[in-house]
Amino acid sequence: MNFNIPATSKLRDKTFTFGVATASFQIEGSSAADGRCESIWDRFCATPGKVLHGDNGEPACDHYRRLEQDLDLIESLGVDAYRFSIAWPRIEPSPGVWNEAGFAFYERLVDGLIARGIKPFATLYHWDLPQYLEDQGGWINRETAYKFAVYADKVSARLGNRVASYATFNEPWCSAFLGYRFGIHAPGLKSDRLGFQAAHHLLLAHGLALPAMRANAPKAQHGIVLNMTPSYANSDSPEDQLAAEFADAENTHTYLQPLLQGRYPTLVFAQHPDWAPIQLAEDLAIMAAPIDFLGINYYTRGVIEKSDSGDYQTVPQADAKTDIGWSIYPAGLTDLLVDLNARYSNLPPVFITENGAADNTELVAGAVHDTMRTDYYNQHLNAVHQAIEAGVDIQGYFAWSLMDNFEWAYGYSQRFGIVHVDYQTQVRTIKTSGKSWQQFLADR
Repeated sequence: MNFNIPATSKLRDKTFTFGVATASFQIEGSSAADGRCESIWDRFCATPGKVLHGDNGEPACDHYRRLEQDLDLIESLGVDAYRFSIAWPRIEPSPGVWNEAGFAFYERLVDGLIARGIKPFATLYHWDLPQYLEDQGGWINRETAYKFAVYADKVSARLGNRVASYATFNEPWCSAFLGYRFGIHAPGLKSDRLGFQAAHHLLLAHGLALPAMRANAPKAQHGIVLNMTPSYANSDSPEDQLAAEFADAENTHTYLQPLLQGRYPTLVFAQHPDWAPIQLAEDLAIMAAPIDFLGINYYTRGVIEKSDSGDYQTVPQADAKTDIGWSIYPAGLTDLLVDLNARYSNLPPVFITENGAADNTELVAGAVHDTMRTDYYNQHLNAVHQAIEAGVDIQGYFAWSLMDNFEWAYGYSQRFGIVHVDYQTQVRTIKTSGKSWQQFLADR
């Protein structure tokens, strides 16, 4: 099936960027190859009970050793761009030691994309912090923000303008809150205060890194990627309305408002002053350095009501769901984009940097007929079209993900790829959803 997008939609214009996305730890494997050091996810996976079935990042999709094959695969899809992340443990395997083999791998990746006419979109941090930095406090330690700025300088100096777009961070909410607040992701700490402190240092690191990145790659775009799950009140009651507002303030605007307005939303820390991070006077100004784009990752919505604790709780819905259990709600993407555009007068151009569905349809007779995922993409592309029609400046869309991979705490139990990966043989098979992408892109 092909995607049913209006013939006059901007999405059918070749100036709109379409791509596929991955992340280093989820696909590369080769965790001990060529000098790479241990990451917090290597340690987390090795800790019993943290990852489903005791899964880990080996061999994942064996992408490190199968780079050329995978570049050909990306080219075969007909996409304009490929969004990937760079593994800090490959680049700086011990403090101040810069690994030539690590740089060389990503140079081959970038040059291979360019040779195939595909724009490289690089993310400098997608959760895989070197373990030696976590041993010194990780993102709770302010010094890590300065270490990141040096790392970003080194990478952007090496890759320069060959990379079309640099994102400092992918989903700092996940790094801070899932990693340090809720204990679901590496490094597995559980503290509200530490979660917000980690968030502050991640945003500070973003701001500290930008000047050198711009100097090293003046022709590239520079920005950040945030994940957003818009909150809908479960009722018209003032209590539920305020609870939904609080949820959005805590999970979205705690990250976006410092970047665009140089301040935190007042609602969260007024209600929980003990959560407020320790900061220096200049921090918010550093965070608010101008960005060329905002990446938004969207998967689902949350329906919210006031909880007994006085904050909020999520109310399960009867919506259709993906195989990971997330509600399918494409209108939430339109609502989110339109709301952000109304709230922030300086909202930069937007890229939908991740959108996709866990659809665990199995490979049968050499084919994967993942109709739920294909429908999901069709619905959400139309949601993006509607946001553009409403005046939001959206310049690109990346499907998550290129291929099935290691899905963090879920291990290998969830498949998000438009390409099926047999983890035993490493054979790649383009699914029905991937063929729909091929057809849609060829028809533009």
